Amino acid sequence: MSKFKAHISNIALSHAIFALPFAYIGAILAASGIPKVLDLAWITLAMMGARSAAMALNNFIDLKYDRLQPRFANRPMVTGAVKTWEVVVLTLVSLVAFFWAAAHLHPVCLKLAPLAVIPFAVYPYMKRFSWTCHFVLGLALSVAPIGAWMAIRGEITLSIALLGLAVGVWIAGFDIIYGCQDVAFDKKNGLHSVPVRFGLSRALTIAKVMHTISIIGFFVVGQLMHMQWVYYGGVILAAIVLVYQHSIVSPTDFRQVTQTYFMRNGLVSIALLIFTVISMMS
Repeated sequence: MSKFKAHISNIALSHAIFALPFAYIGAILAASGIPKVLDLAWITLAMMGARSAAMALNNFIDLKYDRLQPRFANRPMVTGAVKTWEVVVLTLVSLVAFFWAAAHLHPVCLKLAPLAVIPFAVYPYMKRFSWTCHFVLGLALSVAPIGAWMAIRGEITLSIALLGLAVGVWIAGFDIIYGCQDVAFDKKNGLHSVPVRFGLSRALTIAKVMHTISIIGFFVVGQLMHMQWVYYGGVILAAIVLVYQHSIVSPTDFRQVTQTYFMRNGLVSIALLIFTVISMMS
């Protein structure tokens, strides 16, 4: 059980609440209601497989730097609770699960599955070369609603593309805030990020702009999909959470950027999922 818990911690399974609800939103919008249970099951497996592979791969590739970062001293791979060969096996098994699930959804999903792997495979290396690394992470997460939509319909429309954009900039914005904690470490080790490139104050401004774009995106999606008024209650709640999250950080104070801070962001995706379901059932 201790080994199992170590692997769960290594892939931060609890953080699945960031992307999984958006995948369900994409599927619900595509089906104009609650999708078939079997479709939801395969979408869930595909999401969890892709996410587990992404997290395991990221920790494997970043291990060199994680060992130097005091804030990551308790990470399972740093302590040795999780071995590198175990991570390689988990990554391969997770990818097999992802492709297997994709094969049971719309035929186009399996054809495009390799493209979905590219962003999360590239992301761990991006910080070594470019401050745009946050946007690559956003691109990887934007696949959640778009992929789930295509799993049902097999096509991309403007509305789902905008939802993917909204999710992508939402995630990228918080990754920028997260990166603000590591400016000194990143500069010392030659790593790149928006905070390193533009400074803490401008980085937080960029994150605010991105989250504003995200909320606007959620609103426009509601308009394009002719959602009921209750859906916009979820958008408003998401906006309130984002405003609060930005109010408790500043260029000189990131003490609130804790596990609780990031789990609170899960309220955005969960709220939008709940309000989307209610809207579609009205």
